[in-house]
Amino acid sequence: MTDEKWQAIIGNNSVYDGEFYYAVITTGIFCRPSCKSKPPKPENTTLFNTADQAISAGYRPCKRCRPRGLRVPDEEWIASVTDYIDRSISNRSLTLKVLADISHGSPYHLHRTFKRVTGLTPVEYIRQRRIGKAKELLLSTELSVAEAGACAGLPNASYFITLFKKITGLTPAEYRRLSGMNESEGLHDDK
Repeated sequence: MTDEKWQAIIGNNSVYDGEFYYAVITTGIFCRPSCKSKPPKPENTTLFNTADQAISAGYRPCKRCRPRGLRVPDEEWIASVTDYIDRSISNRSLTLKVLADISHGSPYHLHRTFKRVTGLTPVEYIRQRRIGKAKELLLSTELSVAEAGACAGLPNASYFITLFKKITGLTPAEYRRLSGMNESEGLHDDK
């Protein structure tokens, strides 16, 4: 990447629109140079001569700058956000603002669209995924309850236990114990 193109990206210079497109490796999204989204890190940026090249390389068009001049369908946009959440579930800083920044939308529009498409708010979805991850860790590892919560993105043990019980009806320790008993009963039934 030349310094001129990098300056066009960080300066949101519309003069370069149509001359090249940039894709952000970490988000899987490509933009026009004039996109008003948060500037990417240079090491996470790839350039393309055309929008079709970016699409062929597996990148999705930005919802904010619409590099193809077309609106990205809401379902596709939200699928990219849920994919990012699923890959980053242990990241403690998954906020609506962060999700809006990586998906090139406004927090308000993302929240409203996410709820309409999935039936859940982004926060509810994140909580469900984190509790799912914690359940998996409680059953498949010897991690303490606090460690399982932290690995699932919920480092405050008290909050983790409260949220876990609210969602599952059991404390993490009860869940581990009862699930372990059910597995051993299942083993005895097979004999």
